Amino acid sequence: MRNITIVKVFVCKICGEAYIGEKEPSRCPFCGAYKKFFVESTKYDDSGAWDVELNEKDRINVEKALEVEISNNIFYKCASKKTPELDGQKIFKILAKVESEHASVWKKILKLDKIDFPKYDKCAAEYTPNLEESHAREDRAIKFYGQAAAEAENPRVKEIFEAFVEVETDHLHLSEKRLK
Repeated sequence: MRNITIVKVFVCKICGEAYIGEKEPSRCPFCGAYKKFFVESTKYDDSGAWDVELNEKDRINVEKALEVEISNNIFYKCASKKTPELDGQKIFKILAKVESEHASVWKKILKLDKIDFPKYDKCAAEYTPNLEESHAREDRAIKFYGQAAAEAENPRVKEIFEAFVEVETDHLHLSEKRLK
């Protein structure tokens, strides 16, 4: 007799992407948000999730966050191509994808049609300098996102900034571990 696995569809409340599995993942495979942000698709309602009223300060912080994510994405794309070690190539490639998803979240909040990702080739051709740059970028993002979360008046914006602090902290640990 065959075991039948029952799979469900879960949705990440941070990025809005769906995941199929027996249970929710520990991290969103798209934006990296923690398990606590997943709900079953039958219980998910995204009405209003992207229709967010931004005051001046929240708008400035969200626009800056979009710039941070675009900058980090293009750096990581470059590093994934120039880093000779396979471990570095894989780390930087997945970080580029996650940062792209973060940019997509901010794009939806800002109600933009598209994002332009410029070309970038100023990363190093060695693993360690790219890890050091990664570490510095993640550290800056964590500090900025923490401050932006504390300043946020809109609860949805606050939630996203707080979720991304957790995700960027995970990214920081990737470089810390490898720089030792």
